[in-house]
Amino acid sequence: MKKLLLPILMLIVGVGGGVGAGMVLAPAPETEHAEGEGEGAHAADPAVAGEEGEPTSEFARLNNQFIVPVVKGERVVALVVLSITLEVDVGGSEVVFAQEPRLRDSFLRVLFDHANVGGFDAGFTQAGTMAILRNGLKEAARDALGPLVHDVLIVDIVRQEV
Repeated sequence: MKKLLLPILMLIVGVGGGVGAGMVLAPAPETEHAEGEGEGAHAADPAVAGEEGEPTSEFARLNNQFIVPVVKGERVVALVVLSITLEVDVGGSEVVFAQEPRLRDSFLRVLFDHANVGGFDAGFTQAGTMAILRNGLKEAARDALGPLVHDVLIVDIVRQEV
């Protein structure tokens, strides 16, 4: 009985600390939406300004993260979690959010292929490996959305061993 007390206590403290940190670090809710922004949890931010100070592109952050299993043999050895943002023409974020299921499917194909060729093995954050992944994602985005897409940004990436 005493052997279980410390792990249970640590679990309770860890969960409580995680919830508290999440509440403290959560972004403040937005009260006003500028014209051309996505609805709900989607965000579209102005980006590069043209000659007269008008933005020529904006960022459309995809709402959900991408989770990619890394398989060795018959076993999942790790999970890679990514957050992706697209740089698109001004006003293009609505198109991105309207086509998000098709876009997510295209991105997952690229991510699974990248995992299957060892792209998420040791050294997966090296510049060359990341450039291959970004180019594949940009090509998939342009196939799904056309020239509306300027760039694909990987804003978060983490690999968790299982």
